Amino acid sequence: MKHIINCLVENQPGVLARIVGLISGRGYNIDTLNVGPTADPTVSKMTIVAPGDAKVIDQITQQLSKQVDVIEVVEMTNKPHLEREIVLVRVETKDNAQRAEVLDIASTFNAQVVDIQKDSVSLQLASNQNAVSEFLKAMQPHHIIDLSRSGVIAVGRESL
Repeated sequence: MKHIINCLVENQPGVLARIVGLISGRGYNIDTLNVGPTADPTVSKMTIVAPGDAKVIDQITQQLSKQVDVIEVVEMTNKPHLEREIVLVRVETKDNAQRAEVLDIASTFNAQVVDIQKDSVSLQLASNQNAVSEFLKAMQPHHIIDLSRSGVIAVGRESL
């Protein structure tokens, strides 16, 4: 199972490298990693998606919590949260029929057209990780020329 871990860290040089080294040095994999500033310019938020069972994730969160530059660690997977991932994908469209089909699939997933070229269409989708994966599967038969995925970002939410 994949788990989402949010870390608030001091916005200092080398923090990212130390955290990645800590996780990978213990033989754990990182599926996606997203880092960005918060409202406080001295703090960054890292969102890590890692596979593993409860024991592995507990080990990762415990090790992260011990780091001097880490302010807070929250395992988000089983807590109420919102998550998003963005994908930009450029798909080949050699003729009008193929273009119409690609645009129809994009519409089904609520993807936005961000660029149209002679032989391709570039699309953007911001959704949860599963929806992004399904969107890319649907686009696969149309020859994906290029794509870039952001990795997951997540924020907690209150229980209703």
